[in-house]
Parts: sequence; C-alpha cells; structure tokens
Amino acid sequence: MNHLALIEKTQTLIAAGDIVGAESALVELADTEGDAALMVVLEQLPPKDVLAVIREYDNSKESVINLLVTPSQFARAVVIEKQYKDLTRTHLRGMVNSIVFREDAEPVDFLEAMGDLEGGSEALADYFSDQWSRIEAFARSGTFDAMEDHGEMLSQTALLASAYAKPVLQQDEVADQDWMELAWILRHKCPDLFIEMLMVLRAKASAFEAGFGDEDNTDEDDGKVETSETDRGKATPSARDSDEESAI
Repeated sequence: MNHLALIEKTQTLIAAGDIVGAESALVELADTEGDAALMVVLEQLPPKDVLAVIREYDNSKESVINLLVTPSQFARAVVIEKQYKDLTRTHLRGMVNSIVFREDAEPVDFLEAMGDLEGGSEALADYFSDQWSRIEAFARSGTFDAMEDHGEMLSQTALLASAYAKPVLQQDEVADQDWMELAWILRHKCPDLFIEMLMVLRAKASAFEAGFGDEDNTDEDDGKVETSETDRGKATPSARDSDEESAI
C-alpha cells in the first residue's frame, strides 16, 4: 500500500469527522503489512490527527493504534487535547489510561515525554481536574484519605522538600490503572513533574472558583470543538485548522 496515499486518505477522513473510517484504514494497514508499517505512518501523521484517533478509545475493544503509539507521539497529541471542548475530560482520561497503562508500556516513559513538552503539565492537570482535593491530600499525607481533603495546602517549598519522601502507600495498593495509580507514579517516580502539575492544578482550581473556569468561557468562537460534535462525526479540530504543516 502507498503510505503517502494512506496518510492523505486518513487525514481526509479525520477532517470530515469520520474517525471510525480513519481508524479502520490504519488498522487495515497493520493487518496487511504489519505493525511496523503502521508505526511508520503514525510517525508521519500530524499530532492533531493522531489525537483525533486515539482519543476515541473504546474500552470494549482493543485498539492496535493505541497499542503502538510511542511516548513522543502520545505526548505531542495529548498536549493539544484542550482543542476539544470536553469539559468532563472523559476522552482525555480514557486516552491516557488506555495508553499509559497498556500491557507493554512503562508509564514513566509517557509521563516524562509529556513533561518535556510545553503544555504537558497542563494536560496532566486537566486529567486530574475532578480529583483536585484528593490530589492535595495525597501531596500532603501520602494517602488519598477523604478525611485529609480539607487540610492546609503545602507550599511549593514544602512540596519540594518532601518530593523524595518514602511512600506511605505502595503502588500495588492503588493499582487501579486510573487516576490514583497515575498520581502515585507521578509523585514517587516523577516528583518534579508532579509538583509542576499540582501548581497548574491549583491555578485552574482557583480560576474556576473565581468564575473563570472553562465552563464560563462564553466566546462565540474560541477555536475549540464541541466533543459532542466530534462524537457524531460532524467536526474535528483538523477540519477547522489548516495552519499546521501537512504530513505529506
């Protein structure tokens, strides 16, 4: 199969909102030419197109694309996920969990790749946005005990001083392949990124409490795309943004 032709077809399908069709075309390549061929094509697709496919993860079936995307490809895609108006962060969490915790993956590789990019800590803060008080409790006490939710927040200096403290919980005690385990890995294996993420999360929480959260954004056209529209195959950022350099 002509890889350039497949890339063009995939981008056309994504721009039209046909994410299922785009994924099918990529899966067909893997089936006919092998995983290595698919990895070559994924490397040539712009991050926004990789994102359009991997964020539609369906946990009822295994996705060969999510199984093969590399840490750098994942990081470049996830930092622009905010282009979608997914206020529930459902797609973001599903995408992160399905890739970072896949069977052959080392979660730290993906987290470090995110930390190396501008916007990486912001994407992680969005991932944890529904669990802010529990993350604060974890930063303070080393546990996710709800009774600790309303204690005093540690200063950045105190966080740095406790960055390499011995874990109170062991990883297998929070091995849910979800936000608790990801928070544990961040704090105990990527402490600098954990602190950076927490600072961003605090800023987002403060902005929300002050009435400046995403939900209060009333711009008529802020360049984002409603998630409900993408789910129905009506629009993607790829369809609206032609400024990014083509992969072809």
